[in-house]
Amino acid sequence: MKKFLLLLNCFLLAVGNCGGPLIMRLYFIHGGKRVWLSSWLETGGWPIILLPLTATYFHRRSTQGPRAKLFFMKPPLFVASAVIGILTGFDDYLYAYGVARLPVSTSSLIIASQLAFTAGFAFLLVRQKFTSYSINAVVLLTIGAGVLALHTSNDRPEGESNKQYFVGFLMTLGASALYGFLLPLIELTYKKAKQEVTYSLVMEVQIVMSLFATLLCTIGMLINKDFKAIPREAREFELGETKYYVVLAWSAIIWQTFFLGAIGIIFCASSLLSAVVIAVLLPVTEVLAVIFYQEKFQAEKGVALALSLWGFTSYFYGEVKQSKNKKPTPETEMPQILSPLHNGSDIS
Repeated sequence: MKKFLLLLNCFLLAVGNCGGPLIMRLYFIHGGKRVWLSSWLETGGWPIILLPLTATYFHRRSTQGPRAKLFFMKPPLFVASAVIGILTGFDDYLYAYGVARLPVSTSSLIIASQLAFTAGFAFLLVRQKFTSYSINAVVLLTIGAGVLALHTSNDRPEGESNKQYFVGFLMTLGASALYGFLLPLIELTYKKAKQEVTYSLVMEVQIVMSLFATLLCTIGMLINKDFKAIPREAREFELGETKYYVVLAWSAIIWQTFFLGAIGIIFCASSLLSAVVIAVLLPVTEVLAVIFYQEKFQAEKGVALALSLWGFTSYFYGEVKQSKNKKPTPETEMPQILSPLHNGSDIS
């Protein structure tokens, strides 16, 4: 069950991590200009998580009868999830602003630096242990992102000033740093939760986080008058009014797979692994951006990509080698991932 959940969440993260930036960029390159709207879409699709949650509830109902709980989340975990959700809302804005200014391939490579931030915060918050291989991976990925900063204006979109491009670069880097903090914070929340953490509870956490992030972005949209601008923007969208709303809908759905996959991997393993999987998917996003949007792929991106792949290889080699040298014991495993079916109270 643990391996199945891990694979499932890796798949969800792959769909969201590759599809999210591409469809967001599609919105901007065809006439979309609303950053707060794009931020809202990153978490606005949270109601779709109610579908699997409802399925798990009816399963419990069929086995436990009327005594089956509708929700498992207790107030302390709710508060923690709400705070993380608000921070996620700010992160959504930083990221959306960066995607509006940068090609997908560039923004994706900058996000690779998230692994370094996650590693640092994981060490501080959850006492993550590192090997020479994982340290090497973090250093290589950080250098890879730094290479891009040396030539930030070479691939800026037509009509965009150096200042706008540079601000987009900094905003994306800020989003990378903030989400690098949020991943270990979520892992710490799981560990400090004074209740059994199951996959159903993980989905509840996702709903609360997304709800509060969406509320923050809704305030931003109201201040920026985005709701009034949507009909006009839809009429002026280069792909047509109908496709405008299709892009918005699919953007909300795809981003939910990203967030659920990310926190699901933390539940199954660790925040560092979640960050590594995000980084591993970088080459796929790179290739898709070049194929679909004909983005340039200069020498700097090639060097950065090579360093990133080298870092990924180093990390996984170290993990495989460490797993061969050390067998897990009950004392070293996280109690919440032993069995989502504990006492028949939940399903995955």
